[in-house]
Amino acid sequence: MESETLRSAGLLLVLLPTVAFGGVSILYLWVGHSGSYMKNGLRSRMWAAGHAHAGVFLVLSLVALSYVDQTTLSDGMKTLVRNLIPSAAIFVPAGFFLSTVAPNVQKPNALIYLAYVGFVTLTVGLLILGYGLLDAA
Repeated sequence: MESETLRSAGLLLVLLPTVAFGGVSILYLWVGHSGSYMKNGLRSRMWAAGHAHAGVFLVLSLVALSYVDQTTLSDGMKTLVRNLIPSAAIFVPAGFFLSTVAPNVQKPNALIYLAYVGFVTLTVGLLILGYGLLDAA
């Protein structure tokens, strides 16, 4: 593996425990230590979705990194893939979390569009990686 890929994988592995900490924090809020804050059904569902997407996208990023160096992509495109796929683990949860912060939220605010940005970065990164792997085969 190239050193840039190893560095990216190491960073993702160091960040992964923050997702676990986030899960424990949400659990803490759910079990009654938050007053009414998590009793809002929309917020509760959105925060659970944000947390789940963060963990899944980080693991997917680690899997994708194992393939980046086996492609015929240019160094610039490899760097782009190394950044696009993990960025979904930031944008998507941020959209879920930040769009429902207001105490009496009834629907997500405009920050929900961060989730769409994340899904676009994920899709573009996966398509580039897939193309690079098909070209190398």
